Amino acid sequence: MSRLPSASSSFFLQRISLPAIASLTVSASRPPSSFRSSSSRPQLSFSPRLRHPPVSPPTSSSFLRWTAPKVGSPRLRTKVCYCAGSSGRENKELLVQHLLVGEDNLKLLLELQQRISGGVDLSDLAVEYSLCPSKENGGMLGWIRRGQTVPEFEEAAFSAPLNKITRCKTKYGWHLLQVLSEREESILQDVEPEELHLKMQDPSFIEEAQLIDVRELEEVAQASLPGFKVLPLCQFGTWGSLITDEFDPEKDTYVLCHHGVRSLQIAKWLQTQGFKRVFNISGGIHAYAIKADPSVPTY
Repeated sequence: MSRLPSASSSFFLQRISLPAIASLTVSASRPPSSFRSSSSRPQLSFSPRLRHPPVSPPTSSSFLRWTAPKVGSPRLRTKVCYCAGSSGRENKELLVQHLLVGEDNLKLLLELQQRISGGVDLSDLAVEYSLCPSKENGGMLGWIRRGQTVPEFEEAAFSAPLNKITRCKTKYGWHLLQVLSEREESILQDVEPEELHLKMQDPSFIEEAQLIDVRELEEVAQASLPGFKVLPLCQFGTWGSLITDEFDPEKDTYVLCHHGVRSLQIAKWLQTQGFKRVFNISGGIHAYAIKADPSVPTY
């Protein structure tokens, strides 16, 4: 199994709770028991060809529970100016890049700001000067939503006009940030087995909804539900890059596994790929068999 390209941590994204697909040991016999990463465990790889900027499944660190995405070159380049701006942006997600310098380096920050004003790209300066590990990705933080960053950074980002450089200070130092794009915040919900069972009685649901089973083939052979396309998690490196070719991000998407752990990870990853409405089947097929349909075997 190949290794997922590592993504660097960002100091101030403290409250994001995405699990780490890359940190799991995939097993057909039992679901993963921990989200903690380990360098000794095999990791999955993918090379996205997506309509949204690619975001690597996150890994944990001592600072936070999310990592900056790796965005391919060429880097986004936009004309910038300095303007506070204002936007409510309720229920929005923002694509953000930034650089960070120490709180005693305001002079350096102003010099970098001048260089950007003169045409130098923020991402190039982030690689050279930023203290944030996201510098490895040109300062790209990926899609963020309210409640995921420290308050000062959130206030600056969610009030900044698109493509304008904004300066702010947090407990980590001085930031220059740029909002590159915005989109509607996606929805991720648990769906109980009984509710799914009622939906499954309607043939149109199976035809219209996007149903994904991320269990291994050996598991599917023991128990399965009609209409689900099997995308084994151990083959993520094969199908991950094709997900928006095979599925429509605008449609309701339901994800299933054995106990609801692996499916939750894929559901959260689908959010990062622009899927608007994603549903994790709570308790997996095991709970479905126990609570909703005893004809489905347990294992």
